[in-house]
Amino acid sequence: MAILEIKNVGKRFGGLQALSDVNLSVAENTVHAIIGPNGAGKSTLLNCLVGKLIPDTGSVTFQGQSLLGRKPYQINQMGVSRVFQTPEIFAELTVFENVMIPCFAARDGSFQLNALAAVRGQGDIKDTAEAILEDVKLLDKRHMTASSMSRGDKRRLEMAMCLVQEPKLLLLDEPTAGMARADTNNTIDLLKEIKEKRDITMAIIEHDMHVVFSMAERITVLAQGTPLVEDTPENIKGHPKVREAYLGEAQV
Repeated sequence: MAILEIKNVGKRFGGLQALSDVNLSVAENTVHAIIGPNGAGKSTLLNCLVGKLIPDTGSVTFQGQSLLGRKPYQINQMGVSRVFQTPEIFAELTVFENVMIPCFAARDGSFQLNALAAVRGQGDIKDTAEAILEDVKLLDKRHMTASSMSRGDKRRLEMAMCLVQEPKLLLLDEPTAGMARADTNNTIDLLKEIKEKRDITMAIIEHDMHVVFSMAERITVLAQGTPLVEDTPENIKGHPKVREAYLGEAQV
């Protein structure tokens, strides 16, 4: 069953057709990777999903509800969270304070006690935040200032800030960008654990084929704003056009 449906989506910037007739379905409780070279339309598509851009044509639905015309915070409240390529955290706050911040984001985007927080109560929120920090292996660093953390830990913190909102769909934009191989492997293991424990669907934009083939159950390859191939990782690996154009002889 599809949790996210993208149908006939197109987006133009002046004379540039960034997306053209994009059709894509993300099945519930799967990891779906979107790959392609720079300029293929990956970021444009992601921005259409989170309300930063509005497609010129087509439709985008999440759990049967249209995402078009909604503000980013409204899409977030529907159950769609995004982890950015450069972690978006509050550098001057502690790890624990960063995780608590989303619990006070009201429906209009301002920082007040939100509906989820009001239902749970402050004690429940604290317990939830600590449990999520434990899941992402940051509980012992909860009193650290976010600015003093490594890039890998900042990425984990941003994931925790998403998870405290209990998303159904987690969009990951280059989740291992700038990481050493050991940190990359740790992040892969962490994301797998989170998916299994919390039943979260994930859509990943990624250039690192090691990450893609380690995690994805389905892969869509974009070429000049149009899907070239969508298939399983094994079939994508063996597809001659994909290997020639995008994968080369990368070791996976």
